[in-house]
Amino acid sequence: MDERTDETVAVYDADGNVVGAAPRSRVYDEGLWHASAGVLVRSTDGRRIYVHRRSDAKAVFAGMHDCLAGGVLDPGETPLQAATRELREELGITGLVPEPLASAAWDGEWAGRPLRCHLFAFGVSYDGPVRHQPEEIIDGWWWTDGELAAHLADPQWPFVPDTRVLIPNLLRPFDE
Repeated sequence: MDERTDETVAVYDADGNVVGAAPRSRVYDEGLWHASAGVLVRSTDGRRIYVHRRSDAKAVFAGMHDCLAGGVLDPGETPLQAATRELREELGITGLVPEPLASAAWDGEWAGRPLRCHLFAFGVSYDGPVRHQPEEIIDGWWWTDGELAAHLADPQWPFVPDTRVLIPNLLRPFDE
């Protein structure tokens, strides 16, 4: 299903309060505030982060890299519920309870339109198999914090701008 069809998502105000629901296409077209939850998957030894490339079919940030498996909140869904759902859907990881890591509001732009989102980042430790949902993710790999930071230092590297807002709270100091 195309993300821009009639899927309904929760709509927020600028202060982070749920104020209703609207089709995803309207949220993106009109720049309505909404929320997304994502999960940083870190190896159990804490030394690596799972980084992935988004599908070229995504409505927003198509083909860009990210280190959070995530998506928008459905009506009535909490950020933790959305994070758990997205972890299962995008990476096939189940049986873990994501822990809160960071949150922020992002008032940015995408494709010439405003894009406003309350961001909720969670984390899990995991070393098991990863199974990509092909409609969402086309490739993925493990990097150290230093490797990810080095790529992020290149402004030309296509990394999702909303996760960039959370990066200072997600990456650990590194010696690389």
